Amino acid sequence: MPQLNQLMLAYASQWFWLLLVLAIVYFVIGRGMVPKIEATVESRNSQIAGDLAAAHRARASAEEAETALQTKQSEMRGDAQSITAAAKAKSVADAEKRVLKADGEIALRLVAAEESLAKSRNSALASIEQVAAEVAQDIVGKVTGMSVAAKDAAGAVKAVLANG
Repeated sequence: MPQLNQLMLAYASQWFWLLLVLAIVYFVIGRGMVPKIEATVESRNSQIAGDLAAAHRARASAEEAETALQTKQSEMRGDAQSITAAAKAKSVADAEKRVLKADGEIALRLVAAEESLAKSRNSALASIEQVAAEVAQDIVGKVTGMSVAAKDAAGAVKAVLANG
């Protein structure tokens, strides 16, 4: 068969071209492109590793800042509570002083009012005794037709008021 005879002649040439194409592919892709791709991948990996390290450092820094902030907040909260407690204590002390002062003023006013009331009561009683003595003189004069001395009428009213 002539087709098979021709195959043997072309077989060596095909091996030659196959090896030539594979050599070209090896040198172009294997020696030219693969190192560039590997360099790019390595660059990306190192950049990602650097970014991750920077992210971890930033995270650690943020956690330290948060811890410092929480510590500062708790200190400030404690300071605020102590200031508030001091202000409350001062306010209570001031209020107690004002209450004591007001109690003293009220006690003085109460004593003055009691003295005034006692004076008014005594003067009212004195005027009641005088009026009662005058009324007693008038009643005795109208009922019996006799006149009673003012001194006797005042003594009789005092005796009646003293005995109740």
